[in-house]
Amino acid sequence: MAARITPRSAYEQGAGVLRLAPTFVPRRFSSAGRRLRLHPDDYFALGTARGSIKERWFSSVIPAMNGPLAKPDEGMSYVDPTSRAEDRFLFRDAVAELGVDAIGPELWRTHKTWPMYSKFFDYQAPLFHHLHLREEDAQRVGRKGKPEAYYYPPQLNNHPGTFPHTYFGFDPDVTKDEVKARLLDYEKGDNRITELSRAYRIELGTGWYTPTGVVHAPGSYLTYEPQWNSDVNSVYENVVAGEVYPYDFLVENCPPERKHDVDYVISLMDWEKNVDPHYRQHYFRPPVVASADETHVEKWVVYATGFIAAKELSVAPGASVVIHDRAAYGCILVQGHGTFGLWEAEAAGMLRYGGASADEYFVCHRAAAEGLKIVNRSRTEPLVILKHFGPDAQDPGKDPLG
Repeated sequence: MAARITPRSAYEQGAGVLRLAPTFVPRRFSSAGRRLRLHPDDYFALGTARGSIKERWFSSVIPAMNGPLAKPDEGMSYVDPTSRAEDRFLFRDAVAELGVDAIGPELWRTHKTWPMYSKFFDYQAPLFHHLHLREEDAQRVGRKGKPEAYYYPPQLNNHPGTFPHTYFGFDPDVTKDEVKARLLDYEKGDNRITELSRAYRIELGTGWYTPTGVVHAPGSYLTYEPQWNSDVNSVYENVVAGEVYPYDFLVENCPPERKHDVDYVISLMDWEKNVDPHYRQHYFRPPVVASADETHVEKWVVYATGFIAAKELSVAPGASVVIHDRAAYGCILVQGHGTFGLWEAEAAGMLRYGGASADEYFVCHRAAAEGLKIVNRSRTEPLVILKHFGPDAQDPGKDPLG
């Protein structure tokens, strides 16, 4: 009988790099953008009652808040050392067993787990105007706050969906009373709350940082979305693209005694950030080059948040490069093929639900610091990798537009 594969043995066999299995998440609302490179037959792999698959989660140690039909591990990542389903184990358990070796001394000391995850967010229509709770508000319902950021990868956006614009906050001239009036109409008819907001057309190859307490309505491009370990929100818009959202979406993360208190719902907003007249200057994130030569270009695409960070690494055709990072990270290949450390790696062409892939990895702390060799075996295409980090990434701390 073969020895059972453990987190420690997988760590050693992969020289500090863990391969992860694809983790797809359905949502019961809206419509799928169908850019996840998932087989067309598998978008309703969990049945129509669950809705279509619209997200793929990366390096996740938390489950999705996805209603009573969801399995306890929905949204959680699994380490896949052999491509055999029976050998997989939860990434959360690997982090718990490997500790400092997995995520480094700073994150282990402050969080005792991997504190963030990322996802591909893939909707055909725009999402509702909503906010993610600040830490103090989330703690009242036993949850965590959720800062998040967006990057729009060109490789996965062959079409823009129906509304490639994102709303952020409210026009600086809008008052709280105007917002309150729209929320009081939540169950009466279409509250059209985005009439009070401001939209920006999405620019591929750039991104945004969205602090907690800021109301936003993401546009319909596929989005790479690094975020804190939480899945908590309050939905301010009740009708989107003809779909009606119930009152529970507005107050599901309010204490029971405050669910009919509209002033409490309004208090979930960070009002000054929502009406910031220089919102783009403060929260737009154009890429910032971290390093570049004839073999590669690496850019910061999420930075200056204090919580999360991300890079885009592009290795030239036929090139080999050793990349050093000061922190552990998860990553997803979006273009090309080659080797990633000891692993044969390739961007996905078409995935099956529950199947294996060679496009997602977690690079543990020591392997990142010692340097990872990446080889692009294509003669024509770059090898492109998106890399997501926690708060120890040592990213640029200042917005270059600020």
